[in-house]
Amino acid sequence: MGLFRGLVFLLLLYLLQGSNSSFVKLNDNGYEDVIIAIDPGVPEDENIIEQLKEIVTTASTYLFEATQKRFFFKNVSILIPESWEDSLQYRRPTYESYTHADVRIAPPTVPGRDEPYTRQFTECEEKAEYIYFTPDFVLGKKLNEYGPAGRLLVHEWAHLRWGVFDEYNEDQPFYSAKSKKIEATRCSTGISGLNRVYTCQGGSCVFRTCRTNSTTKLYEKDCQFFPDEVQTEKASVMFMQSIDSVVEFCNEKNHNQESPSLQNIKCGYRSTWEVISNSEDFKNSTPMETSPPPPVFSLLRPRERIVCLVLDKSGSMSLSDRLNRMNQAAKYFLLQTVENGSWVGMVHFDSTASIKSELIQIKSNTERNTLLESLPSGASGGTSICKGIDAAFQVIEKKNSQLDGSEIVLLTDGEDSTAGSCVETVKQSGVILHLLALGPDAAIAVIQMSDITGGKHLYATDTAENNGLIDAFGSLTSENANPTQKALQLESKGSTLNSDSWMNDTVIIDSTVGKDTFFQVTWSKQPPKISLWNPSGTPVTNFIVDTASKMAYLTIPGTAQVGIWTYHLQAKADSEILTMTVTSRAASSSVPPITVNAKMNKNSNSFPNPMIVYAEVLQGYIPIIGASVTAIIESNSGKSKVLELLDNGAGADAFKNDGVYSRYFTAYSDNGRYSLKVRAHGGTNSARQSLQHPANRAAFIPGWIVNGEIKRNPPRPETDDAQTVLESFSRTATGDAFVMSDVPSGPLPDLFPPSQITDLHATLDGDNINLTWTAPGDDFDVGIVQEYIIRISGNIIDLRDNFDDALQVNTSDLVPREANSEETFVFKPGKISEENATHIFIAIQSVDESNLTSKSSNIAQVALFVPQGDPSPDPNYPSPGSNPSSGVNITTLVLLVVGAVVVVTIIVSATICFLNKRNSSRRPRTAF
Repeated sequence: MGLFRGLVFLLLLYLLQGSNSSFVKLNDNGYEDVIIAIDPGVPEDENIIEQLKEIVTTASTYLFEATQKRFFFKNVSILIPESWEDSLQYRRPTYESYTHADVRIAPPTVPGRDEPYTRQFTECEEKAEYIYFTPDFVLGKKLNEYGPAGRLLVHEWAHLRWGVFDEYNEDQPFYSAKSKKIEATRCSTGISGLNRVYTCQGGSCVFRTCRTNSTTKLYEKDCQFFPDEVQTEKASVMFMQSIDSVVEFCNEKNHNQESPSLQNIKCGYRSTWEVISNSEDFKNSTPMETSPPPPVFSLLRPRERIVCLVLDKSGSMSLSDRLNRMNQAAKYFLLQTVENGSWVGMVHFDSTASIKSELIQIKSNTERNTLLESLPSGASGGTSICKGIDAAFQVIEKKNSQLDGSEIVLLTDGEDSTAGSCVETVKQSGVILHLLALGPDAAIAVIQMSDITGGKHLYATDTAENNGLIDAFGSLTSENANPTQKALQLESKGSTLNSDSWMNDTVIIDSTVGKDTFFQVTWSKQPPKISLWNPSGTPVTNFIVDTASKMAYLTIPGTAQVGIWTYHLQAKADSEILTMTVTSRAASSSVPPITVNAKMNKNSNSFPNPMIVYAEVLQGYIPIIGASVTAIIESNSGKSKVLELLDNGAGADAFKNDGVYSRYFTAYSDNGRYSLKVRAHGGTNSARQSLQHPANRAAFIPGWIVNGEIKRNPPRPETDDAQTVLESFSRTATGDAFVMSDVPSGPLPDLFPPSQITDLHATLDGDNINLTWTAPGDDFDVGIVQEYIIRISGNIIDLRDNFDDALQVNTSDLVPREANSEETFVFKPGKISEENATHIFIAIQSVDESNLTSKSSNIAQVALFVPQGDPSPDPNYPSPGSNPSSGVNITTLVLLVVGAVVVVTIIVSATICFLNKRNSSRRPRTAF
């Protein structure tokens, strides 16, 4: 049996390797199963569908050219909102959902903000989350500002699929080049253009030469790079694919390693083509000899949600109060989680299966209560998962001739050696299977079913106080429903108490939620005393007590009062386990609620590699920053670890203040499954909506130089620094389970090095160089490192590739601080060995107490010269005061006239002075 379980565990790891929310796969050079989803909030417009087809078709050809005849789009599904009018050409989706979409079409987060971007918060070479377009962009209304949509889709696809970054950087749009000139951050430098400021005064607007900032020695903030409309340079797609001549990604030969582009910073100064060439897609493909066919499109539209609960009532469910806990969680799902309009059925199974409820459409509490009566009352017998699934097929097929897109929620706690026999049947059926694994022995084959059908794999231990099973059921909301219709978990808390002890806390109901607010209390032995007060201090006492299921619940009618709700639970038995769960829905269909999404960077891993926890806190698509976010990770033995997640742009966190909170996780205790829960809290004046632009947004084109004149585009709405202070809020979210292997028993050996420093910054102050960075930890981002090794070089690639050979800086006075603190250090650089060096490049490694060394940091630099700005005037372009529409400007004429007068005055004065001197030299000298 032990050998069997070991083999099964290896199979599980194999199945989960590389699992990703996207279903895209590469087949004979063509990308299949690409999903484009239109947000339910987008008003109906069939032109969007037709334009999407045109965009993808154009993009496929451009992608094929840009990747040297390697890749194209083979088949694409367009997911249409259920609220749009039905059509005979629309079919029901299977696994396709808004959650798994590769491209999302959604209203702009701020009116007028139609910038496309890719949600990318992982490391270089790792796949991103999704591409975001607005309806106006898709409809071609932003062509001047962002260029052709098909080309831009390829730009964003490179982010999404291959984990490359932009060849520009809007935080550092200019840099000091080796040429000792100020250059625009771009790749390749062969792309020509002008650096200009567009300024208006008294109703008159002009372009002028950019001035140099006295502090940065670079161009002023409002300086912009205007590219020539006609170019000959072929690279790079990741800089400005809208230039007609650009048909390639930058490669080793034409890559600009000098510029502070995001690609250089995030990918170690490698070109985008080098990163792409290292991808699995590239390794598994060869150039095609013929042109690819056009993409094939499928139009999909969701129908009513169909869910069948398949509940395990085998003998092992009588252990550890599992059957009762399953019923508590299933009641929570039926009473609150599943949306109105859904069809729900129920099957029980042990060694056989029985249909307990045909599909019933949820319209009110009447249908919900009917389903509650069908929950199992006893546990006995063996385990036959396939028989339970087969019975669920029968339930669904009675209403639907096809199973496509229907959901099976399977809860099981036992191994079943026969479960593998129905994997292929489930795969071919078109259903989505969600697995809720209770305890460490749930059948492994079912995980394969959930993985290949796009279902969730959730895990709960026998530690009831962690509320894992209720959390798991609560996460099973519809993936295609409008977010304003979904139940959001505000609180999930449990505790083990002795008799007469109290579990006291508060729940915040903010103004974005409050509809259908639901409180649920569970216990393991005796009903507790329950006290609940609304924000006005009025007690709420109408709980429905279900002693058979050991739970009590109530729904607040209408919209719950905004503010702090207070509850007290008093245990009435020793070793009592009490839990409190609170959910609510959006208060208004027109105001997106605050949401939290939790995930790990992988679904499986092996010691001693770290995991990364990610939690997105958003309102719609707007990031929420400044929140307090914690992750609770529980092993299959019930051991929990609490981590504070950070949005500081250091360590595991890719970008500061992007609403993604991250942290390394290394506190492994067991082999096997781990569960993830995230809690987010925003206090008054702490959490804020961040309206700054996304880090990986498409380059905005300020204008073009056409026939020697600057043709300016309408300005982009400027809201970069705008932030709105939020009221207090609280949310919890459950992430998919992940699996660990090779974890040693006993205390873990110290095999974790400090994390890589990714935010090293350098400035020159006289003869000194000032450095700042965020401190790493002894184990990635926890603890204190032993020492820092700082090295400098005059060659950026030598420093990257031969760090140990570079000149070392004396850091004996540098005492490391606690992880995630700000570090500062000032030093005078020694003489570097490279002759004719124009810059000093600096990098850091950190060393822990076990002498484990981190990866080298990002490379910071300072220029050893004051760079030259653009000459003025430039004979090839309009002068700074010229009017691009007329070519003549009154200001210019005035300056010319004044200049001519000044020149004449100087000449006359010089002539008079010369004549006076000449006359005086002819006078007789006077003797003294």
